Amino acid sequence: MAERDFHIHDTTCANGMPARITKPKSGGPFPVVVIMHERYGLVQHTLDLAQRCARDGFLVVSPNFFFRHPDLKALNAGEGRYDITDPESVELIDAAFELASHDDDADMTRMVVAGYCQTGRHPLVYASQRKLTAAVVWYGACSQREWSVNKIYPKRLEEMIAAVDCPVFGAFGAADHIISIDDVCRFRTTLEVLKKSYEIHVYPDAPHGWLNDTMPGRYRAPQADAGWSDQQAFLKKVTAPDFKQTHMTWEFDCAFALDYDFTRNVRLE
Repeated sequence: MAERDFHIHDTTCANGMPARITKPKSGGPFPVVVIMHERYGLVQHTLDLAQRCARDGFLVVSPNFFFRHPDLKALNAGEGRYDITDPESVELIDAAFELASHDDDADMTRMVVAGYCQTGRHPLVYASQRKLTAAVVWYGACSQREWSVNKIYPKRLEEMIAAVDCPVFGAFGAADHIISIDDVCRFRTTLEVLKKSYEIHVYPDAPHGWLNDTMPGRYRAPQADAGWSDQQAFLKKVTAPDFKQTHMTWEFDCAFALDYDFTRNVRLE
């Protein structure tokens, strides 16, 4: 599908949050995917992901979840941070889906939330409180700090995972300096103990943020292509109109070096 086949509309949610809707120009109704951005706010990388996802037949809402930050320019440059709370994320995702509900091409019976990096936990947070078709987690949700309880994370992650009632997709990198293989295994074990269906991939030699092709130091094309392909295959399966989850499914695909040492993983730009 060429870019001219997309319908792209910049708009605003009822709560004042800016958002872009990206969808194919014909063939609807489409499953709805809310894409949450990395810590940099709504930058080109996220808009590119929205377009790639729409290419596969999804209506994508990509809001600026950090629109309340006082200096968005600094945030976009990585010179600031917005500590979105779990309750705030639910409020904002609600607003994104409410926006989508007014689009005639949106199939609100098939709803997905995808989070990346800082927002990786929020699809799980939302799925613990709302009905979702799938929750998608990219290199987030399971670092050591994510399991803590504080003002930003007022409920235990295990408690929220226990309430999730949809399949979970996870994509992680073996060279990530924030999330270790042990962290991913803890996440996997929690999903299994709590009897949740999941598909988790750990890609070799992939650092934190390896999907982001606007950051050459982090981007890893082969792993990014494989991860995106795995995500889209998962989404096509679980959003198919005739999909019925009649069995608990656990799929874990993990590759890392025999001499793996998390302490050697470093932040890359």
